[in-house]
Amino acid sequence: MNPLPAEEYLHKCTTACAGCTSSLSLRYVLKAAGPDTVLVVPACCTAVIQGVYPDTAMNVNVYNIAFAAAAATASGMAAAFRRAGKQTNVICYAGDGGTVDIGIQALSGALERGTDFLYICYDNEAYGNTGMQRSGSTPAGAITTTTPGGKTDAKKDLDRIVAAHDLPYMATACAAYPQDLYNKVKKALSIPGPKFIHLLSPCPPGWRYAAERSVEMGKLAVKTGLWVLYEREFGELRINPVSKAAMKRPAPLEDYLGPQGRFRGISDAAQAALVAGMEKNHRRLLAEEAGEC
Repeated sequence: MNPLPAEEYLHKCTTACAGCTSSLSLRYVLKAAGPDTVLVVPACCTAVIQGVYPDTAMNVNVYNIAFAAAAATASGMAAAFRRAGKQTNVICYAGDGGTVDIGIQALSGALERGTDFLYICYDNEAYGNTGMQRSGSTPAGAITTTTPGGKTDAKKDLDRIVAAHDLPYMATACAAYPQDLYNKVKKALSIPGPKFIHLLSPCPPGWRYAAERSVEMGKLAVKTGLWVLYEREFGELRINPVSKAAMKRPAPLEDYLGPQGRFRGISDAAQAALVAGMEKNHRRLLAEEAGEC
């Protein structure tokens, strides 16, 4: 287990919402990355929580970029650093809207080119910065400002899309498991080439739960089996023990859905769709880990 460094590269003066897990996660990402790091941040919550000019909470270089251009910008930046003989960490830190939807073409291109960077999608399952509109990452049944009756289609399977690019390292993580996140970022940055981490980031105002329950919501997402923690290194999949346990004996799904206002009144059909999708994902991952596919 890698100890968490005492150094801080995200200070306490952010303008994030109370209970924001994406900013909590970024704290651990930067602890793992260290000071020789550039963050590429497209339009998203992280673009506005940096602090009020002329002050900033960020103690690394940050490049704020247009919604669709994060991975493309990172490609040029990483190439320039490597050409200059520098191993500076180039990290895209982008929300699901800028990854699953608007930025997916730039991400795909960067992965295809073999860009030496780490792309982290912090996924709060909606467009959080502009009022929680539905994104491709919003799960079935969830209420957003543009799906007031609950979303009727399933969450886009971003991880399988990314995996199809055959990159050397990708992983899932959750803000409620900071040591796991830290270890995965450290490993990713030690491997040349394109890396990807999909990070679940519960959002109190968007998911409509009490701010003090953010870590609890993240742990319940994992313990119910809805969010599976794993890493895929050079094509070899390893599922985290906590997720292996959840697959065998999951916590009741109602424990996770119940406290969230976005799932208030969820239909039996939508809940059944969530369960069916979860079980299908488990079968695929277990079969891959066992070398059966």
